[in-house]
Amino acid sequence: MALAIYPASFDPITFGHMDVAKRAAAIFDTVILAVYDRPLKNLLFTTEERVQLASEAVAHLPNVRVDTYSELTVDYARRIGAKVIVRGLRAATDFEHEFQMAHINHRLYPGVEVVCLMASQEFSFLSSSAVKEIAALGGNIEFMVAPHVERALRRAYGRREAS
Repeated sequence: MALAIYPASFDPITFGHMDVAKRAAAIFDTVILAVYDRPLKNLLFTTEERVQLASEAVAHLPNVRVDTYSELTVDYARRIGAKVIVRGLRAATDFEHEFQMAHINHRLYPGVEVVCLMASQEFSFLSSSAVKEIAALGGNIEFMVAPHVERALRRAYGRREAS
């Protein structure tokens, strides 16, 4: 059984994340969206909120589930028996970072492979940071995130939900 993890902070989960998860689910028997609960960045949502938002976003994918972890990604992969780390690539700058991380991860855990899926063209511009900034300023994010995520963002920023 091919088990893959798709690690990220998912703060919040976007249509780009969902696209990569759906495409990974078509390749691997099981995909775990691994919500990292200690990223070195300022988070808008708690770990529990990010898990809930991600779980609802991928509920339609029967072979995708959501989990959390707080150790090195490769240690988490080893602990649960995953042999593949899935990453999404949007632009050349993503490639440089992911290339470096793939080599580091392989050095830390030679039994893991990194599979990078190119972002679908319609989502190549999306980032959680951009979504949060636009939401904070009251902009239209309905083409970036699922409705339940949009509602959560509007609540987080104290804005009325879009009509």
